[in-house]
Amino acid sequence: MADPSPWIFDVKTDEFEQQVVQKSSEVPVIVDFWSPSCQPCLLLTPIIEKAVNDAAGKLLLAKANIDDNPELAQMMGVQSIPVVVAFFEGQVIDHFQGLLPEVELKEWLARFVPSKAAELFKEALEMRETDPAAAEVKLREVLELEPTDNIKICLAQVLLAQNRDEETGTIIADLEVRGFLEPEAEKIKSQLEMRASAEESGGVLQARAAAEAAPDDLSLQLDLADALAVDNKHRDAFETLLSVATLDRGGESGDTARQQMVKLFDVVGAGSELVSEYRRKLATALY
Repeated sequence: MADPSPWIFDVKTDEFEQQVVQKSSEVPVIVDFWSPSCQPCLLLTPIIEKAVNDAAGKLLLAKANIDDNPELAQMMGVQSIPVVVAFFEGQVIDHFQGLLPEVELKEWLARFVPSKAAELFKEALEMRETDPAAAEVKLREVLELEPTDNIKICLAQVLLAQNRDEETGTIIADLEVRGFLEPEAEKIKSQLEMRASAEESGGVLQARAAAEAAPDDLSLQLDLADALAVDNKHRDAFETLLSVATLDRGGESGDTARQQMVKLFDVVGAGSELVSEYRRKLATALY
């Protein structure tokens, strides 16, 4: 008798949601609908089990005996067996019916095995908030394998988190050559611009002192707003920009303040209650 595999298990109707649908958000789950009385099923079983074991945890195999679980077979529309269904991220992504030759079966399963690049990218995403330096190493490995724009944006994010603005800016500039930027890349660009302005103004204390010394110079208020934003004092930054936009409605400084507020909306995030509040206030002030 073969040793039990950690990647192969029987699944019942009442377990299907948790063991297959939910589990497929972590790793592709292959479901084999079979019956002990089905000869093609018995021929398929060792082939598919070997292929899943060879994948060493990159795939899971859930075996559903339709004799014991007729409700599950009905729910999945299984009318004749064997039927093999692939789930990923909670959805059916492919299936086949009948007995496939071993070579074709392995080719079919190989489509669901995450590539090395995909595995590295997943690891990088998991650590980019807590350890951006380690995430950077992973992302640079991914870029060697799959140099996509999405990976470059993620790399820019972790470089920005390490305050490596020049390197971040180089990536964004290279992406901008295409003639557009994705929303996440636009957000990074906005953060870089605010940081550069804040650095020129000398930080919150110097920017505030300069603004207070020349209250009629609205450009200094704009510099203060950037410094506040970089210091994560988002409400104060919004208030400062809103004041300039209101005072100089239709003027150059007022238009710049409005543009800076829109950029800061992107940086803080559309789902933020603070952003919703100041979108309303800006609309009221201008219209």
